[in-house]
Amino acid sequence: MSARELLDSIEPHFTKGGKFEKYYGLYEMVDTFMYTPSDVTRGTTHVRDGNDLKRTMTFVVIATAFCILMAWYNTGFQANLAMQKIGATDIDGWRSIPMALFGYNPYNPLSCLVHGMLYFFPVYIVTLAVGGFWEVLFATVRKHEVNEGFLVSSMLYTLILPASIPLWQVALGISFGIVLGKEVFGGTGKNFLNPALTGRAFLFFAYPASISGDSVWVAVDGYSGATALSLASAGGLDAITGSFGWFQSFLGFIPGSMGETSTLACLLGAAFLLYTRVASYRIMAGVMIGMIGMSTLLNVIGSDTNPMFAIPWYWHMVLGGFAFGTVYMATDPVSAANTDVGRWIYGILIGVMIIIIRVINPAFPEGVMLAILFSNMFAPLIDYFVIQANIRRRIKRHA
Repeated sequence: MSARELLDSIEPHFTKGGKFEKYYGLYEMVDTFMYTPSDVTRGTTHVRDGNDLKRTMTFVVIATAFCILMAWYNTGFQANLAMQKIGATDIDGWRSIPMALFGYNPYNPLSCLVHGMLYFFPVYIVTLAVGGFWEVLFATVRKHEVNEGFLVSSMLYTLILPASIPLWQVALGISFGIVLGKEVFGGTGKNFLNPALTGRAFLFFAYPASISGDSVWVAVDGYSGATALSLASAGGLDAITGSFGWFQSFLGFIPGSMGETSTLACLLGAAFLLYTRVASYRIMAGVMIGMIGMSTLLNVIGSDTNPMFAIPWYWHMVLGGFAFGTVYMATDPVSAANTDVGRWIYGILIGVMIIIIRVINPAFPEGVMLAILFSNMFAPLIDYFVIQANIRRRIKRHA
């Protein structure tokens, strides 16, 4: 019996009147994940294109593949490099079993990949299990279908976390992001905040010691690995270039959150999203314009006490989560602006806010997370004023 025949045979038990009727969401989740839905729209329809939510989410997950590969490699590379520097020869716990086969050589690609995967997959599995539980629970209670959007949120959430974060905090953060960042507003399509960023913001303010600081970016006990942004905040451009080169930062071989370090990987993902028309080029370009304009303005103003004022825009582009946030977070179609003009304004606002938070607030050298969440709250207002302005123009034109 094929999978299609098996699903068709058990479907009556989950439809209305069946003994598992209240669990229809679970059946529908498996069915539509494996096959195209059989339901069709009745009556007159207006179809803009053949893209549906499932295809959109699938494209976003595919686009993150470049960052996932880099997360595996760079996480393992940073850990192996740290072990080499401090003279460590072994790893405690179950991670020591596979690493006994591949060693801890930072210049062995297989060793780096395996070591990085040993940190990545536990975080992702916990995220998928706990977040999936909340998604299924709310879908079951509301008698809605389980939306594929969680696959994207779970992947993005994992990629923006440090490798050393405790797994119980991973579970707590994704619970906050899914329940209070999305489900309380009605679920996918009705939330005004990005769920992945909402969960990370909760962890940052609730458990700052596990989400910031030099000791969390490299998952090796007894080793502290400062990020390029923290170096810039403390000593300016000279402090960065003394430890990391621009091209090294562009490629992503620097400490940081697992999937955020490589600008190159993010640009490859951006090219795919733009080619498939899943993401808006207006938002991405707007973020770049806002970032370049604001950082250049602060370069001109200068400061004798704050070295961040002197960081040029091309360094901001490769530091922290700027590229990742621009490509994958700012372009979230649910929480972003949806008018063409509004997307330009929304993107520019994010770019400006990133630099303001990074530079003017020395206690928080990153700024992408808060800038996007801040702009999420203003996205509906931006669209409202753009639409009203368009209505007034049309009234005048046809008066």
